[in-house]
Amino acid sequence: MILYEKKEKENSKDYAYRVLKDNIMTLNLKPGELLSEADLSEKLGISRTPIREVLMRLKNEHLIEVKPQTGTYISLIDINMVEQALFMRYTLEKEVLKEACNGLSEDIIIELEKNLFAQKLISNKSNSAIEFHKLDKEFHELLFRGTNKGDIWDCILNMSTHYNRMRLLIELKNDKKKNIEDHERYLNLIKNKSMDGIDEIITSHIKDSTQDWLAIAQENDLIKYLKSSN
Repeated sequence: MILYEKKEKENSKDYAYRVLKDNIMTLNLKPGELLSEADLSEKLGISRTPIREVLMRLKNEHLIEVKPQTGTYISLIDINMVEQALFMRYTLEKEVLKEACNGLSEDIIIELEKNLFAQKLISNKSNSAIEFHKLDKEFHELLFRGTNKGDIWDCILNMSTHYNRMRLLIELKNDKKKNIEDHERYLNLIKNKSMDGIDEIITSHIKDSTQDWLAIAQENDLIKYLKSSN
């Protein structure tokens, strides 16, 4: 588990929540991993009572699972929750891209170009999956916030904890070239204010990509991290 410095005026409980959730979302704490209250209390330097409160909060967010008489575990990636987040993302992002093609401010287009340039810079570096994943999310967030849909993006993030862990799990094993090419196509559509190709690129980038995830997980012995939708 990676520890961070406390933010100014951040209380111990908020600090513990931020550290634990970030480690879960970046897979530093692996799906299925056993958690110990005593160990967390020692590492985070806080008492076990706020640790229990943080664990309950993460349980309510479906990121940890408490098994009676067995222990507390990082939740496996729930395929059903992945599919629901995928549906939300696919449906809403298509409409947001249409709005972006109708007119996006020059400032946002420049930010998208900077983000895409950064993706290309780190794409071939080793151990860059987490940084690339962060840039990928920021690219899409710019689209939503640039079309005045920031609150919708926040709702998608809240729904997408299992979806984003799944994406990162695969990105650790997969090449980043297709993601970059898809983002270039997004940007070209926006710059040209062209509606042609929106359905195709959204389907390719969001829907089709996820159909390959289970195969990649199987090939790379990652199935142990997944919870079946059945």
